[in-house]
Amino acid sequence: MMKPKLIVLELWGIGDLAIATPFLKAASKKYEVTLLAKPFALELQKRFWPEVSVIPFSAPWTEFTGKYRFLSWPWLRIFRLWRDLSSQRFQVGVSGRWDPRDHFLLWSFGAERRFGFSRLHSQSFLTQPLPLPERTAHRYQSWRELGKALGLELPPKEDLNFERLREGEKILVHSGAGQAVRVWPLVRFKKIVERLRASGHPVQVACDADQKQSWLDLGEKTVVAPKTIAELLQIIDDSTLFIGNDSGPGHLAAKCGCPTFTIMGAQLPEWFAPLHPRGDFIEGKACPYKPCFDYCRFPAPHCLLNVSEAEVWVRVKAFVESRLVESKLLAAT
Repeated sequence: MMKPKLIVLELWGIGDLAIATPFLKAASKKYEVTLLAKPFALELQKRFWPEVSVIPFSAPWTEFTGKYRFLSWPWLRIFRLWRDLSSQRFQVGVSGRWDPRDHFLLWSFGAERRFGFSRLHSQSFLTQPLPLPERTAHRYQSWRELGKALGLELPPKEDLNFERLREGEKILVHSGAGQAVRVWPLVRFKKIVERLRASGHPVQVACDADQKQSWLDLGEKTVVAPKTIAELLQIIDDSTLFIGNDSGPGHLAAKCGCPTFTIMGAQLPEWFAPLHPRGDFIEGKACPYKPCFDYCRFPAPHCLLNVSEAEVWVRVKAFVESRLVESKLLAAT
């Protein structure tokens, strides 16, 4: 018996796709799933949801700058995408975002039943608009609500299954993030790395490509800057714990079984903290504009920059010690 065809839209970052992973895996058991996402989804597909068909598309409105310079949009690519997806006759289409642009796309692709969270009257493009989750709910809850509407049972985030906690003691410190407003200063990361090593913990430093020279200038000789998702996953798989910013690598580490410690800034941890049940975080300082996502109203993101090295070290030290005890108990069983 043929499975019904489902198109899923998640056009944003690596972390967003990591959060959507439980939904994609559950949906692929009942539906023939096509995912429209940025090109890096092709690399994630091999590891997390090989049954899902990925259509790579970098939506111009997801760019950080110049997103509405319509004359520079890849109109031919957009037309071909619309033509190809419209011809597939999807029975169901979903978006986990309350984004009218997603809802318009689902409608334009001709999906018969279209599920989503309406905003700015976008329910006119949906056949089954859903009520938004509670304001304090984690981003994962949106996918859970979509799952319920489609007859899929997704567990609460506290009960999600993850790869088994790894043995060993290697700590991965990743200083990168998608936007500068999420990057805690490298000199403070360096101090945390020095403290960890002084406590006898092996540490691997990883970063974004544009940070590598700064790390070298700080005296970090073994820093790596993975160029692909596959390279990043290989580094994560060789690690026991992850420490980093509110970033895609942190969400991937959680999905791969690494408990994560996240230094938050403008985002709310209850919305976007990595999903690993043994993870922890330090929250960014108060600001009247939080959460402000990737745009800051000030010259510098004080909510993140005012999180001191001393504060982070106290929390990191407790996190590392408790999680490595768990890892050693695992090794003994």
